[in-house]
Amino acid sequence: MCPGNSNGPGPRRPCTALILPGGGARGAYQVGVLKAIGEMTANDVNPFPVICGTSAGAINAAVLASHAHEFTTALQRLERFWSSMHCDRVYRTDGWTVLKSGLRWAFSLALGGRFVSHPRSLLDNEPLRRFLGRTLQLDGINTAIERGVLRGLSITASGYSCASAISFYEAAKDVEPWQRARRLGQPAKIGVSHLLASAALPLLFPAELIGNEYFGDGGMRMLAPLSPAIHLGADRLLVISTRDERPDPRPATPVPYPSLGEIGGYLLDTIFMDTLNADLNRLKRINKTLDLVSEEKRRIGGLQRMESFVVRPSRDLREVTHEHMHEIPRAVRTLLRTLGGWGRDWRMASYLLFEEAYCQELIKLGFEDGMQKRKKILEFLS
Repeated sequence: MCPGNSNGPGPRRPCTALILPGGGARGAYQVGVLKAIGEMTANDVNPFPVICGTSAGAINAAVLASHAHEFTTALQRLERFWSSMHCDRVYRTDGWTVLKSGLRWAFSLALGGRFVSHPRSLLDNEPLRRFLGRTLQLDGINTAIERGVLRGLSITASGYSCASAISFYEAAKDVEPWQRARRLGQPAKIGVSHLLASAALPLLFPAELIGNEYFGDGGMRMLAPLSPAIHLGADRLLVISTRDERPDPRPATPVPYPSLGEIGGYLLDTIFMDTLNADLNRLKRINKTLDLVSEEKRRIGGLQRMESFVVRPSRDLREVTHEHMHEIPRAVRTLLRTLGGWGRDWRMASYLLFEEAYCQELIKLGFEDGMQKRKKILEFLS
């Protein structure tokens, strides 16, 4: 499906990809936008033959792909998934577990790694593994591909040993593996381990073993987040971002030294959004260059324009986090205070606040933003 025509050589049919970047708990915003798309298209047909996800976006992508042959059901499952969310469904929030993790880090540093095993992460996400294993129906991915309503799903994770971004994909038979600098496309039967690997936020969640290698969050090494969709055959890209792009004002007076929590939140922002924005800007420059090339030379060189459309939050999600800060479990709140990620900056907290009221508000915001862009989205999908 998508590339070429079933009747033989000819112009490519439009093939739209959905790209869902990471964002931890901010992934609920993507669900609201998708809900709006489902309402405005008003049918059960999957408008995205190619679906690509990273981190929390990988989980959303997997749910959509596994129900691509019943798109309305996919949206309903996603909304139920996020609307009833709690932190203890994603990571252990009991005081003893969080305290034990903190003490292990402290003793490991104090003893230079001797006598105490090196800590794997600040938080234990074993509850998420159990929850995904119970609720996901990943066999539906192959069903959707066989029925021709899905061309492919890509889940990207970062290999700690090979130091490359690996895009694990389950796709139509004509999709071939690819290799670029620090980027690989590898066929796989997508499972819960791929999703946990892609969502393994550095330091916060433990790395996931796939084959012989440990993997972490897919955004760490992915310098070209749009490329998996293109390799899967897409020529139009709809991106649902989890960050607004209004620049923060520069301080008028000296500010305190940045805490570990602030630096951690800053790094997560960089991992999830900055490389994506750089790739979108690169795509625009390439399109402008192609506009200067004749249609004949484009055809000879196998070159074509790649259209994109981005939906971004109309509010700074840190403000929403601040309004819901009381919902963060006490033990996690203590951890964030210890790291300095509480009070001055809400970036890190915004990625960890997996609570239903917060997620429901993000879904509502995403739905409103999607409906506000109704005309442009429908034109893009048409």
